Amino acid sequence: MSLLLKNRVYTMESPTAKRGVYPLHGYKLGLYRLPIKLDDPAEIQSVHDGLKKTFDMDTFADRIYATYRWIEQNMDDPDASGYEEAKLSVTVEIVTGEVVDIIYQIFPIEKFGDPQWVKDYRKKADHFAKMIIDTILRNTILAEKMIESLAKSEKLSEAQAMERLEDLTPLAKIVPNAKPKPKVAIPEGQPAPEAALEEVVEVPEGAKPGPIDIEFKTKMKSSADYVVPDNDNKINTWGRVGTDNKIMGVWGEIVSVDFDICIADGACIDSCPVDVFEFRDFPGNPASTAKPLQIREPDCIFCMACEGVCPPVAIKIFDKK
Repeated sequence: MSLLLKNRVYTMESPTAKRGVYPLHGYKLGLYRLPIKLDDPAEIQSVHDGLKKTFDMDTFADRIYATYRWIEQNMDDPDASGYEEAKLSVTVEIVTGEVVDIIYQIFPIEKFGDPQWVKDYRKKADHFAKMIIDTILRNTILAEKMIESLAKSEKLSEAQAMERLEDLTPLAKIVPNAKPKPKVAIPEGQPAPEAALEEVVEVPEGAKPGPIDIEFKTKMKSSADYVVPDNDNKINTWGRVGTDNKIMGVWGEIVSVDFDICIADGACIDSCPVDVFEFRDFPGNPASTAKPLQIREPDCIFCMACEGVCPPVAIKIFDKK
């Protein structure tokens, strides 16, 4: 069960709750009141847009709705006689304004067609509702507002407030890119710097689909070389953004690997007869946090074995000229 603001949370069996009036006619109602402000239309929209790939999102007036759906089955085999399934859901409502209320209601199971064989429905629905709330508060603009509020109210450093928020939201799923991108402030009368005019690079939410684009050298900008710590070999890179590994691009002049496609299954390591590759950690990459790095790229004998066994087709071997 989420610990989030446990001293400010209560449940009730009541047709209405008041902050104004919430006309909720649910069987069970949970209410979280957060001491933060959310009334900027752009920030409200960012919460909706940031989570629309994770939950069913909707907005109306000053409210944001996030719905999680799941399916219950009365037996494991869908082909068995007497098999039934029930499509269930729970919705969390964020009420914006000078303070933020997050509320959810759990309807009687009869609302979903009276499937009496469903077990622990209220417990599951309560768990999923808290998972939605924790996910919202860990990933969206509300995370920054909560950290600021916790730091002020509990006299914590920013790092301590972040740890506190993590403790309060243990059920959170991590959703990349759910916060609005910061705006670049440009003084009036000055031209925008070149970096501000470049297209914003979207971080993928998992591995990019293969195969590797063999024309990457003409489509990607050359980026900083990577020096292998063990042997000082330099690995050329293209399309790399920053050093946080979120966008790694393509590495290698001879043994070229698109690390945003690579899922680190290790087939290339097992197949290479001259041990070109070795696993190294690259935390932060959505496709995988370890990569089979071509630390001995000059030793490649062009047998093409790694290229042939790579499941997502992330490797291309280029013969030396």
